[in-house]
Amino acid sequence: MNEKAKHPVLWTTLFSIVSLLWIFPIALVFMNSFKSKVYIASEPFSFTPKSFIGFDNYVLGINRTNLLMSFWWTIVVTVGAVILILLCTSMCAWWIVRVNNWAAKLLYVLFLFNMIVPFQMVMFTLSNITTKLGLNTPWGLWIIYLGFGAGLAVFIFTGVVKGIPQELEESAMIDGASVPRIFFQIIVPIMRPAIISVSILQTMWIWNDFLLPYLTLDLNKYKTVSIAVQYLKGGYGSVEMGAMMGCLVMAIVPIIVFYLICQKYIIKGVMAGAVKG
Repeated sequence: MNEKAKHPVLWTTLFSIVSLLWIFPIALVFMNSFKSKVYIASEPFSFTPKSFIGFDNYVLGINRTNLLMSFWWTIVVTVGAVILILLCTSMCAWWIVRVNNWAAKLLYVLFLFNMIVPFQMVMFTLSNITTKLGLNTPWGLWIIYLGFGAGLAVFIFTGVVKGIPQELEESAMIDGASVPRIFFQIIVPIMRPAIISVSILQTMWIWNDFLLPYLTLDLNKYKTVSIAVQYLKGGYGSVEMGAMMGCLVMAIVPIIVFYLICQKYIIKGVMAGAVKG
């Protein structure tokens, strides 16, 4: 075997090891979710029959945190925010590319600037403004996520639109198609890989986000899963580790399954938005 033939095996081995390192914390959480609190603290890396308590941690976590309701609010926030981001940013990206004047270019630069501004710069002001404007609800959070998630989405979508021949739109316009019909029947199908890719990235971010819902939501009425898990912490630093591990597994599994089903679209969508323009 020559030197070049060895490289694929070497890289495969290297990335397999890296993958195992990434998977190990998730496997550790899953394993400890079936153990009693005593064994989680004393033997976190071992799993013995005497430490196994079944699904008691999951039941305790659901009862302590009202996790099912938290799941519902997380779904409401995630689905609503992702749909709003996809709809608004795809149309905005199309307008930026097709208009291509100084205002559109300035708006595009502002969207790019949005990606590099640290969240810590605006979080305290954001918390006050959302409370005063009544945006401290799950549907109010849709608008906030739109503001923070628009930068990446517009960046990807503009790259895709630049690769779409404008002649397609001109032909449809000559045939009498309206602007909404051109966008939804011609542009959107071509942008589908990028739309799926952006929806996956935004879903993973919003589902797992803790800080933004914690700062903006009225926690007396609404709690997402990431916030509900924090309520398993007791006084004087005590933590119900078993119940927390169970809740973490229930929070992780849906987004992992979603990612595994849709992962093939991520690279395709990002590349579609990156190679053009």
